[in-house]
Amino acid sequence: MGKKVGVYVCTGCGIGDCLDTRKLVELAETECRAPVVRSSSAFCLEDARLIRDDVEQQRVDSVVIAGCSSRVNAEVFFFKPAFVERVNIRERVTWGQPANDPETQSLAEDYLRMGIVRAQKAAPPVPYQEATERRVLVVGGGMAGMAAVIAAAKAGFEVVLVERSPRLGGFAARLHRQFPKHPPYRDLEAPAVAATIRELEQLPGVTVFTSSEIEQIEGQPGRFSVLVRREEGSAELRAGAIVLAAGWMPVEADVLAGYGLGRYPNVVTSVALEEMAAQGRIVRPSDGREVQSVGLILCDGPEDAAHLPYGGSVSSLVALKQAMYLREQAPSATVYLLYEDMQAPGLYEYFYRRVQEDPGVLLSRGVVRSMGEDSDGGILLEAEGTPIGGAVRLKVDLLVLSTGMRPATLGPNGPGILNLRYLQGGELPTSAFGYPDSHYICFPYETQRTGIYSAGAVRKPMDLAASAQDGAAAALKAIQCIEKSSAGAAVHPRVGDLSYPTFFLQKCTSCGRCTQECPFGALELDEKKRPVLNTNRCRRCGICMGACPVQIISFNDYSIDMLSGMIKAVGIPDEFEEKPRILALACENDACPALDMAGLRRLQYSAAVRVIPVRCLGSVNSILIADAVSRGFDGVALMGCRPGDDYQCHFIRGSELLRRRMDNVRETLDQLALESERVQVMEVTISEWEQIPQKLAELDEIVARVGPNPMKGF
Repeated sequence: MGKKVGVYVCTGCGIGDCLDTRKLVELAETECRAPVVRSSSAFCLEDARLIRDDVEQQRVDSVVIAGCSSRVNAEVFFFKPAFVERVNIRERVTWGQPANDPETQSLAEDYLRMGIVRAQKAAPPVPYQEATERRVLVVGGGMAGMAAVIAAAKAGFEVVLVERSPRLGGFAARLHRQFPKHPPYRDLEAPAVAATIRELEQLPGVTVFTSSEIEQIEGQPGRFSVLVRREEGSAELRAGAIVLAAGWMPVEADVLAGYGLGRYPNVVTSVALEEMAAQGRIVRPSDGREVQSVGLILCDGPEDAAHLPYGGSVSSLVALKQAMYLREQAPSATVYLLYEDMQAPGLYEYFYRRVQEDPGVLLSRGVVRSMGEDSDGGILLEAEGTPIGGAVRLKVDLLVLSTGMRPATLGPNGPGILNLRYLQGGELPTSAFGYPDSHYICFPYETQRTGIYSAGAVRKPMDLAASAQDGAAAALKAIQCIEKSSAGAAVHPRVGDLSYPTFFLQKCTSCGRCTQECPFGALELDEKKRPVLNTNRCRRCGICMGACPVQIISFNDYSIDMLSGMIKAVGIPDEFEEKPRILALACENDACPALDMAGLRRLQYSAAVRVIPVRCLGSVNSILIADAVSRGFDGVALMGCRPGDDYQCHFIRGSELLRRRMDNVRETLDQLALESERVQVMEVTISEWEQIPQKLAELDEIVARVGPNPMKGF
């Protein structure tokens, strides 16, 4: 049964003043043969009812709206059950091109053709649905983990907490005091561990397993199957989502060996000092004598071998806190605090000022260059780079070294924490610094395994108050994931997307590229080495579609056939008209919004460019570029996010994978005897909209230099 397409051409927002919209209507009626075509300046206002009536009464099942960006009025232009395609002729045509120019008109007509092709080839997605578990599994019983349990339980969900230690509390249970978290933010406070444990134990629907570990996890969001190893035997349970709050562990002692740790008995770590303070007596380990002078060193210089570049403010605040301990327990003692960069963010500035007011605490910027031990066990220091100039020599009874925080992404004896039964590995992928994340800029708490969220110090260095807030936030993300999974909808960044990839396995060559390149571990293998989709793990990025060499992967509303059809819908002038055509395949998360923002600011770029949004550059199959150059496009711009350790890509590796595939693209161009420079990868983040005209102008210059595509007319 064929599609019944309705085309609606907007004339408002200056569109009618810049374009001959009657020609657009005629194109839809005659060339594209759309059975329903309307024009109005108020489709986003009262005339939205016209579209709704056509869907309900005339059975229009595919709606094409030529007007503003799809990022505008999304809720207005939602006409269930019809498929809706938005054709952007406002920001990308009339607001960025000369009014009533033939090339501007041609650009709008091509966009309309492309939109109608997409509407004809797409179908409203049918959601994947299965029974889901309304239970959250929390791994780790520190402040972040307990806060996650409390938040999820108060939201009406069952919660299972698994903690490796015999009791809850984590490292927080070992603390003497914590930084102030209440006004006036000047005095230390007792950790709220006991009160938090009591609150957790009183909540209904909470099961706590202490002295327990995760033996294995398999399945997908909504239906995780979990095996918990306990002293009395294994327990099996199901969970809809997981919060990893495994906390942190101190850096290895040998990292601090340059400061005499392990060589001089009166050199200790900040963790050891915390234990002394909790016992009520801070003394020298060598002889038990009370201290009269103490050196606190942050070890935070960038050239320092012990420096952790991601330490954040926690090390600074711990040092300030411990300076107060020392002064409270030994009022006559002098504390020297040396640092490269003191950080006391937000309201902690009041706490910093409180320590500065103490005459017995001497704070100074400086870097330790040498150290030794005198005859009675005192530690001799020499520091450089202080504000007074020259070297400063100190003798202290006790030297305390700031302990760096590493995420506890592995167990203490090597085995993993989650033990996932995933093809791509048993633990969460981590960033360059060892933290499990997905997109640390836009999606905190997300990891690269859908349905598993990280919280607390396993996600980044943070104090107790921040960890508690982090745990509660991660629990809410886990709840959102359960709700989305029950509806068959995606989580970030394509929130609510009901589509998912299907596989024409009869043509599958079992190469495994899709399973290897999926950033989220959504694909497993069957006994024939063919891909098996765990639908609720999928983020709907389409990277598997771009990876497949035989093009067997597609979505209901996104496929190689659809994109290829849109490419072929563009009118290509012959070589004698001297009108180049450039195809831009633009990432929908950054490049497309940047293009819209350029239009909003009336920045003009080449009218030769035809933009097709793609879910991710990683979803671009090399066959699409071959189609474009074979069709006669003079150039191709691949506009996506920046790859690398400081990645911007919302799908982790999409831009990186596209760059790897460029070797195949260059080989294809060589076979066609075309210059490889006709295809350019452009890094475009959402904040770089003002650079778009220049980037596209550079490709324009390349096309002008190498000449028209000789494939035109074939």
